[in-house]
Amino acid sequence: MRTRKISVLTMTAVALTLALTACGNDGADNASASTSNSSATASTPQSNTAKDKSSGTPAKSDTKCTDQLNYAGDPRSNAEINSIGENTGTCPPVQKPSSDTKKCTDQLNYAGDPRSNAEINSIGESTGTCPAPQKSSGPSGTPKDPDTKCTDQLNYAGDSRSNAEINSIGENTGYCPPVKQK
Repeated sequence: MRTRKISVLTMTAVALTLALTACGNDGADNASASTSNSSATASTPQSNTAKDKSSGTPAKSDTKCTDQLNYAGDPRSNAEINSIGENTGTCPPVQKPSSDTKKCTDQLNYAGDPRSNAEINSIGESTGTCPAPQKSSGPSGTPKDPDTKCTDQLNYAGDSRSNAEINSIGENTGYCPPVKQK
C-alpha cells in the first residue's frame, strides 16, 4: 500500500507542476525546479519571456508560427520565426521590410552602364552598397535614329534582353546596343 500511496502522490505532484508550468505563474519555476530538472528547463524560457507574450499571437501547440500567420515579406527566416514561437510560446509579430529601401537603379544614374539593371540591383542587394556607375570607354553600338526604336532599327532576334531594355538603352545613350546572344 505504501508504494501505491507514493506513486499517487508523485503523479499528483507531477500533474500540479505541469499545470503550474502551463499557466506561467511565477511559482511555476520554483515548483518545477524542485520536482525535476527537465521541467525547470522547459519552463524557464516561457517564464522569462512572459512580458513579450502580449506583443505576438499565442502559438498553437504542434503548429509552426509560419503555418499560423502570413510572414510573407518578413526579413527573418522561417527557422528563426518558428524558434521564437517555440521558445516563447508566442508567435512574433510580422516584420515588414523597411519601405525606404530602394533599388540601386532608382538611387543613381546608370545610363550608359554596360551592366543590366538586374545585375546592378543584385550587386547592391548582396553587398549592401550600390556599385559605382560604369561608363563605357566610348559609345558602343549603332547610332540611334531619332525617330525609330532600336528594336525597329536593328534585328535583335535571339537577344537575351527585353525590347524595353534595349530601347531604353538607345534612348538614354543615343546608341542602339550591340546584339547579345543568350
